[in-house]
Amino acid sequence: MLDQHRDYVLRTVEERGVRLVRLWFTDVLGNLKSFAISPAELENALEDGMTFDGSSIDGFSRIQEADVLAVPDPDTFELIPWSEPGAAEARVFCDIHSLDGTPFEGDPRQVLRRHITAAHEEGFTFYLAPDIEFFYFEPPRRGERPQPLDQGSYFDLTTRDAAGDLRKETIRKLEQMSIPVEYSFHEDAPSQQEIDLRHTDALTMADSVMTFRLVVKEVAASQGVHATFMPKPFEAMQGSGMHLHMSLFRGDDNAFYDGDDAHHLSPLAKSFMAGLLVHAAEITAITNQTVNSYKRLVPGFEAPVHISWARNNRSGLIRVPIAKKGNPVATRIEFRSPDPAANPYLVFSVLLAAGMRGIHEGYELAEEADANLFEMDDAALAKLGITQLPQSLSDALRMMESSELVHEALGEHIFEWFLRNKRREWRSYKTHVSQFELDRYLGSV
Repeated sequence: MLDQHRDYVLRTVEERGVRLVRLWFTDVLGNLKSFAISPAELENALEDGMTFDGSSIDGFSRIQEADVLAVPDPDTFELIPWSEPGAAEARVFCDIHSLDGTPFEGDPRQVLRRHITAAHEEGFTFYLAPDIEFFYFEPPRRGERPQPLDQGSYFDLTTRDAAGDLRKETIRKLEQMSIPVEYSFHEDAPSQQEIDLRHTDALTMADSVMTFRLVVKEVAASQGVHATFMPKPFEAMQGSGMHLHMSLFRGDDNAFYDGDDAHHLSPLAKSFMAGLLVHAAEITAITNQTVNSYKRLVPGFEAPVHISWARNNRSGLIRVPIAKKGNPVATRIEFRSPDPAANPYLVFSVLLAAGMRGIHEGYELAEEADANLFEMDDAALAKLGITQLPQSLSDALRMMESSELVHEALGEHIFEWFLRNKRREWRSYKTHVSQFELDRYLGSV
C-alpha cells in the first residue's frame, strides 16, 4: 500500500507539473514549519527522508545533536490551491526521525502516532470532529485595539456579515485539499466565525487542523483581512474555542454506543469520560497553552470552567450531544475547553491518554451535573464534588508538572521543554504592566 501511495504522489507531481513540494511539520507549540524541495528530490525524500538542522526549530534538537530527518507521509500529499498559475505547488506532512531512523522524541506528530498505535493494538480507532472558532479583523496596528469587520452575531446572514465570502472561499480551498466541512456560520461576537470539520481519525484530523489554520489565514490575507486564532481578543466578548467531538470505534462499530443505556453511552464511553474528568486539570496546559487562553476560561462567556459533564449543559467541560434519531454512529462526547491556539497533535495525544487511562483502570463516571453551574456558589459546587479548571497558565503548569500521565503521554523531551518554555512566557507576563493597571492605580495610589 505504501508503494502505491508513493507511486501516486510521484505520478501526480509529474502529470500536474508541480514545481515545488513543501515539506510540512510543526514545532512543539504547534507552529507550522516548512521547507521546499524540487520534484527531482521527491523520490529520494519519500525513500530516505530529508536531513535538516533540528537545532534551529524550537523544542527540537540541541546544538550537539542537531540533524534530524523529515520523512514525508505520502498519505498527506495535496496540491496547494493558492499556487500561482503555471507554478503548481504541493504539500506533504512529515514525520521527524533521528538519523538512525528511530522516531524523534521532539516531534509532536510522532507523539500522536505512538498513542494511535497503542489504541489500534487494542482494536480502537480514535475519531475527532472539531468546531473551530476564530476572528476576522482589519490588519492590526501595533498598540491599537483589533477592529472587527462587522457587528454580526449568531447565524447572521445580512450585510453585517461581511466575512461570508471569506468563509465560502475558505471552505472551497479546504475541500480542494480534501478537508470536508460540516458547518460554517457567523459566531456570537462581532467578526467571529466558526467552521466545523467532518469527523475523521485523529492523525488525519491533526494534519487537517494545521492545514485549516493556514488556509483561513491565507484566504483572509488575500483580501486584506487579518484572521486570528487568539483565544480571547476582546475583554467583554466571548473568546474562540476548539470544541472537540470524540468517539472510539472498533472497526465499523461505535464503541461509545449502548442502545440500552439512558444516554446511549456504553460503559467504555463512561470510563473514557471519567478519565478525561479525573485528569482534566493536568492536561489543561496542553489544551490551553497561552496566557491569553485563561482569559477565555471564565464564567459568563460560554466557555467551560467546571470539571463536570452533562447532556445539554454548556457550562460543563464535557457535553454529550443527543444523536439524531439515536444514530449509533453519531454517539459521541464533546470536550469543550481546548482553544484553537493549541498544538492539535499534543492535544489529541493527552485526551486519548486520559480517556484510555479511564478505560484501563475502570474509572467511575461522576453524576451528571445538569444545573447551570455558573449560577452556583462555591459551597454548592463543593457539595456536588465539582472542581474548576486551572485559572491561569501558572496554575495549569503546576498541575501538569506533577502529572505522571502527561509526562508519559508527551515523553521526557517534550514534557520538559514545554514546561520551560511556558514558564518563561508566564514570567514575561508577570512583569508586564497592563493598561488596566495604569488606569486603575496610576492616579489613585
